[in-house]
Amino acid sequence: MMLCPRADDVFPVRQGRAELYSLHAVYWKTKDKMADEDLISEEYPSEIHDYLLAFEKSVGGVDEMLTKMMSVPKSELLQKQDPIEQAKLDLVSAYTLSSMFWAYLVTQGVNPKEHPVKDELERIRKYMNKVKEVTDRKKAAKLDKGAARRFIKHALSDPTPEEVSSAKKKHKFKKEKK
Repeated sequence: MMLCPRADDVFPVRQGRAELYSLHAVYWKTKDKMADEDLISEEYPSEIHDYLLAFEKSVGGVDEMLTKMMSVPKSELLQKQDPIEQAKLDLVSAYTLSSMFWAYLVTQGVNPKEHPVKDELERIRKYMNKVKEVTDRKKAAKLDKGAARRFIKHALSDPTPEEVSSAKKKHKFKKEKK
């Protein structure tokens, strides 16, 4: 049973890593352009300065993670993981790429809520929820049917006088042992 499509199915190679590289390039060109504009000393409201610095730091962190992730061949990365972990990696990659594209659309003045990227993000979230359900099911406690039957049988049955006396003897023997 296939829980989710592979990342290469969602984002074919021509759109997968190549798209990440192009977004990476756009980021650095934009950053260089912003640095050039700082030299020109173009003014912007001082209230947003902290937000812009935080944004630059966040994008830098994403850039570092993408660089690390892209430095290892995908086949090598996937062979070390079980299928659930592979699905999680593919989903995180697809979600990150789509989120970055969402941010890019915003910077270009395009409303991403009216763009197909919104549907793609929702689709990826659905698959993330499916993977979460599978992992939660694996972690859930399993019912021991035999033990449950014994509990119910002993709880519902009336003990015979022999069972009562043997239970008392066992209890008395345990007390004397202590």
